[in-house]
Amino acid sequence: MVAGPNRSTRLDFSRKPHEAARAPYMLPIRRLSSVSRNVLRVGLIPADGIGREVIPAARLAIEAVGSSIPKPEFIDLDAGFEYFQKHGKALPDATLQKLKNECDCALFGAVSSPSTKVAGYSSPIVALRKAMDLYANIRPVVGVSSSNKPKVDLVVVRENTECLVRVPSPLHEDIYILPHQKQYVKQEKLETGQDGKQVAKATRVITEHASRRIGQMAFKIAEERPRKVPQYVSRKRT
Repeated sequence: MVAGPNRSTRLDFSRKPHEAARAPYMLPIRRLSSVSRNVLRVGLIPADGIGREVIPAARLAIEAVGSSIPKPEFIDLDAGFEYFQKHGKALPDATLQKLKNECDCALFGAVSSPSTKVAGYSSPIVALRKAMDLYANIRPVVGVSSSNKPKVDLVVVRENTECLVRVPSPLHEDIYILPHQKQYVKQEKLETGQDGKQVAKATRVITEHASRRIGQMAFKIAEERPRKVPQYVSRKRT
């Protein structure tokens, strides 16, 4: 995942340089000076659990690509619930600064989710989305060739910051807000119903700003695709 200041994008290592130039959604929005020097600086964030297994394996896979990509340089970064337990913060400022200033892209492993509410803790994944405005979750999907099934070749573009996404607000620990919004993205309430039993409610907000920019991203990607046809899909529940 490319950690650009305004969106989340992906580098396509299978493309040659002249082919990548025709697919802007596969490149970061800022020009990567390290790439021009034939170096790709990759931030590695294993975080918790299985992340400590998959990130070293991903590093080996990137190194095995060889000359097809710029020479990779790896930067180890901290984050996660275990880091929070030791240091009181799930996403340290040093990690954010290195992602913004030193890395061309980053790989995030996994985050342990506590089964009960832990005071002061919020997901570092969501905090990353907020801090770097990574609003576009872009997932290319290519099926394995088979003579018996139609070929799958599509790109899923998902809005990454609104709906019921939890983004902590300094106003209240149960209210979540995004930088471009004056209203709340999510507000959680625990009320007592007429029968005396508790009722949990979550209010979600979907803004024109977020809807418009994710739509523009999807259409931009569609323009670079063979069929050039975007398809809207809405998920009613989270």
